[in-house]
Amino acid sequence: MSKKQPAKTPAAESAPPAALPGRLTAAAALTALEGLALAGLGVYMLFVGIAGDPDSPQQAETGGITLLALAALPLIAARGLRLGRRWSRGPALITQLMALPVAWTLYSTGGAMIAAAVALAVAAVAVVVLLVNPTATEALGIGSPSE
Repeated sequence: MSKKQPAKTPAAESAPPAALPGRLTAAAALTALEGLALAGLGVYMLFVGIAGDPDSPQQAETGGITLLALAALPLIAARGLRLGRRWSRGPALITQLMALPVAWTLYSTGGAMIAAAVALAVAAVAVVVLLVNPTATEALGIGSPSE
């Protein structure tokens, strides 16, 4: 008599874990918020380049397309984090590490950009802290549970 394992269906393999830790959900939400902000800025730049009167329409359109392409990384990473995929931690961390120099540049320009710089830096550091937390790494299958 052979004991057959039940075949796993693709739907069962792609189902999210029953309960993700709050830290992982918060990291996914902040990463998605950053991605949406990038996408929004990209759409705005495209709109200004096409319908507005920028100094260089071509530069505004290229910048908008670039921002839309860059927005894909945090949005995909956020979706992976929300689904508990182990591969998503790397892109999410890379996004945050890229956000820190951007926050410094915004801070250096001064004025109203200081508030945006502080918000971006706080979000980036928060996501890094949330993603390196042992609870989050274990939920993603990266760390081993403590015994």
